[in-house]
Amino acid sequence: FYDLRIHYVNTGTVKESGEKHKGSVEIPNLSEENEVDDTEINVSKKKGEGDVLKDLMRTEGATKVREALRDYLKALKTEFTLGMILPTKAATGQELAAEQNVSGNTMQNSASSKSLDMVGVKIPTVKILMKEIFHSPVDKLYRIFTTKDLVQKFSKCPAVIEAEKGGKLQMFDGCVSGEYAELVPSQRIVLKWRCRNWPDEHYATVVLHFKDMAAQTEVQLECKGVPVSNEDSTRQCWKKQYFEEIHILLQQPQDSME
Repeated sequence: FYDLRIHYVNTGTVKESGEKHKGSVEIPNLSEENEVDDTEINVSKKKGEGDVLKDLMRTEGATKVREALRDYLKALKTEFTLGMILPTKAATGQELAAEQNVSGNTMQNSASSKSLDMVGVKIPTVKILMKEIFHSPVDKLYRIFTTKDLVQKFSKCPAVIEAEKGGKLQMFDGCVSGEYAELVPSQRIVLKWRCRNWPDEHYATVVLHFKDMAAQTEVQLECKGVPVSNEDSTRQCWKKQYFEEIHILLQQPQDSME
């Protein structure tokens, strides 16, 4: 699948003396064919004192390196599913660095799968699926997502809500923005949606399905195109800042919803 040779040079400092020592960490055989726990990690340092740092790197340091390698391999596999180029055996001997944060966190009411679709900038993405049941008729809940005053009540911030196709969306002091792509009253809302800290011009596609259950409504959320490194924060945004706050709003007297 791939065969890499990674060489990393760094400087460590002995806390007690303040002396600095240079050394290196080399991973000569990182490969799909080898388990990470079996991957060879060579630690060396330049001549002189500082054996305590070398011993520390061979024990606890090697453990941390293997943890980073596991995340790195997961990130490479994710990029491969997106049609991005992975290093091959021809790349052996080249220095390669990557920083990817792949979250494996899940929530009881949600599931995710790696997305093969790209939205905007070409980066590794995931698809988030969530469900939430609200004690509200479907038409009332639909209005909470599409009426400026109600959005401002549950978000507790000024908002821009132009609930029509192509209309703008801005919430949480500009932390969330986008536009309405499709609106089917009391049935479905499709959004072009992004968080401010995402890569520039990168948007996810959010689909909210409203399922009428008499006095209750089930909302099915599909958020496709979320950057891998923002998966957990995006889940928390929808869970905490949208769903939980809407539950609180629905518990308020009826005249506050008018």
